[in-house]
Amino acid sequence: MRRFQSMPARLAIAAASVRRSTVHVSRFTLLVALAFASAGRPGTAQTPTVQTPTVLWKFTLPPAAPIREALSTAAIAPDGTVYQPTFYGDVFALTPKGSVKWRFKAGREVKSSPAVADDGSIYFGSRDRNFYAVTAAGKLEWTFPTGAWVDSSPAIGTDGTIYFGSWDKNFYALNPGGSLKWVFATSNAVVSSPAIAADGTIYFGSHDRKLYALKPDGMVRWSFLSGGEIISSPAIAADGTIYFTATDGNLYAVSADGKERWRLHTGGTTESSPVLDEKGNLYLGANDGPNGHGVSVDPNGKRRWMQYAAIPDDDSPAVAAGGDVYFSLTWRHLYAFALLDGGVRWQLDTEMNLTASPVIADDGTIYACDGHSLYAIVPPGHPSAPAKSSWPMFRANARHTGRVNAIRE
Repeated sequence: MRRFQSMPARLAIAAASVRRSTVHVSRFTLLVALAFASAGRPGTAQTPTVQTPTVLWKFTLPPAAPIREALSTAAIAPDGTVYQPTFYGDVFALTPKGSVKWRFKAGREVKSSPAVADDGSIYFGSRDRNFYAVTAAGKLEWTFPTGAWVDSSPAIGTDGTIYFGSWDKNFYALNPGGSLKWVFATSNAVVSSPAIAADGTIYFGSHDRKLYALKPDGMVRWSFLSGGEIISSPAIAADGTIYFTATDGNLYAVSADGKERWRLHTGGTTESSPVLDEKGNLYLGANDGPNGHGVSVDPNGKRRWMQYAAIPDDDSPAVAAGGDVYFSLTWRHLYAFALLDGGVRWQLDTEMNLTASPVIADDGTIYACDGHSLYAIVPPGHPSAPAKSSWPMFRANARHTGRVNAIRE
């Protein structure tokens, strides 16, 4: 994979700013793409020929506004139903073959990625200041009002408790029927999505720069002060270590008792949440000025390899059992890199830059969204299920329960 030429300073500043914005990303990225095309690329060696995966189907999101946009990662139910929200308030339920089962309309934008409960209910937040529960048939089950936007993606405890944060500075726990179980106040917005450990501890970050560890009853176990706002979501290793990034550009490793193990400076602000392979190595998107890159880090905090992209990368990768990690890196590509050395295994060209993290279904199908379309992808050779790791993809699994996976030999 070749390294792209840096943008002029003016475009670099604009790109970093707009990439972190949640509005009209597709229009901006198209303009920047045209600028790159006219400027040309550096005269480096040609990229080696790589394989191309098969696109089973592509679902084009209906235009609910002059610009279509989806910033949420799709969730996959056990029966193969795919749930994809849009930034215009729609949630689509699609069959495994890509046909529409139903369409639900929230009051405003949906950036929160949905989670699928054991009974098939779909949970997600909206910028209409409500948290939603929708049945598997697409009917409204209940709503819970908050004081501000809900961009945090929910986590679901083993007892059915639903956890999420809000821009109103609160972190909520709801009973499965939609009633309030408890609320925990932080001192700033909570957009980080929670992660649930095997012992029931709930971890999440806040704009107040703290990573919180709460007991299932809402009491604080500990809090850890980082060097910047925490907008990404934590991942949990098999040994209980919690990994997360902050806006100070660092990747942090914190033990289950709240002690810092290490930190690694990976670049600038990123929303990318780390994921882990079966050996405990980490993968995440990171930023370095005008450029982004996919990075791999070992469990001791040592950088293993990097792959570069044209503009900052905020999405999380996904690790497959076959030895590949899937990254959505600009310019308009979904890549499969070898876990060992980061070599390019295959690539898929998309119409626009991917705007959400890829998700791997149990049958190995990869779902990725570029804002305009949702792609169902089969990699070359034999499809690989998610890696048997504690946290192989965003929200830990295809249902997005946000619960650490038990590792069984």
